[in-house]
Amino acid sequence: MHGTASPGWLLVALCAATGAYCLLRMRSTVEEQRRAAGGEALMGFGMAAMAVPAAVFNPPSWTWPVYTAVFGAAALRALWAARTSAHHLHHLVGAAAMVYMALAMAASPGHHAGHGASSGVPLVTGVLLLYFMGYVLLSGVRLMPVVATAGGTPGWSDRPELARACRLSMGIAMVAMLITL
Repeated sequence: MHGTASPGWLLVALCAATGAYCLLRMRSTVEEQRRAAGGEALMGFGMAAMAVPAAVFNPPSWTWPVYTAVFGAAALRALWAARTSAHHLHHLVGAAAMVYMALAMAASPGHHAGHGASSGVPLVTGVLLLYFMGYVLLSGVRLMPVVATAGGTPGWSDRPELARACRLSMGIAMVAMLITL
C-alpha cells in the first residue's frame, strides 16, 4: 500500500476517481444501485486514503484502528445485505480485505509495505489475491459485451457499463494494494 511514490499516486487517483463516480451513482433512481454505490464510494475513498505514499504522509498509529472499525462496520452491513443479494458478498470480501490490510499495517507500525519485509499472513494475502484476480478477470469479461452493445443515453448514474468499470478498477486497485502489502 505504501510503495514508491509514482504508482502510489496513480493508485490514489484511480481510487479517488472511482469513489467520486460512485458518489455520482448514488443519484440513481434505482434504490439498490444507490445503496451499492454508497458502499463502493466508501471503499474507493478508503482505498485512496490508504494508498497515499508513505513519503508524503505517514499516518499516525490511531489511523489503522479507525480503518478497522469503519471497514468492519461496512463488512457487517454487507453481511446483512447479503441476505437479499449475492452481490453484497463481494462487498463483504472487499471490506474484510480492507480490515485485514489495516490490521497488517497496525501490526507493523515502523514498516511500510513495498519497502522490504512483508506484512500480513501470506496465506490470507494469497487467498485474497486469488479472489480479486479472479474477480478482475471475470469483471473484464463481463464488461466487454456491455460496452459493445451499450445503447441509449441513460443518465451518468444509471450506466451499467460505467458501474462495472468502476468495480473493475477497484478490483485492480485491490490487487495492487495486496501485492504491495
